[in-house]
Amino acid sequence: MSPPPGVAEERTALAWQRTGLGVMAVAGLLGHRTVEAEQPVLLALAGLVALLALVVLGGLAPVRYRRVREGLPGSTFRAARRTAAGATAIVVVTALAALAAVLTPG
Repeated sequence: MSPPPGVAEERTALAWQRTGLGVMAVAGLLGHRTVEAEQPVLLALAGLVALLALVVLGGLAPVRYRRVREGLPGSTFRAARRTAAGATAIVVVTALAALAAVLTPG
C-alpha cells in the first residue's frame, strides 16, 4: 500500500522546519552563554546564528517545499543541490559558533 499523496512533501517540509528550529535553539543557547560570560563576541555569534536560522525557516525551507511539490507529480524528483548545500553550510557555521562558545573561557 502506498502512502497518500502529499505525505512526502509534508515530511520534507517538517524536516526543513526541524533544521531551522534546531539552529534557532543553538542561537538561544549561545545568547544564554553570552549573558553568563558577559562577552559581546558571543552575542554577535548568537545573532549570526539566529539570522541563519531565519534564512532556513523563511528562505530555504519554503523554496525546497515548493520544489518537492512540483517534482513529485511527474515522478522526476530532482535533488536541489544548492539548497541542500546552503543548509549544510548553515549547520556547519552553527556548529562552529557553538564550538567557539564552548571553548571561550568565561
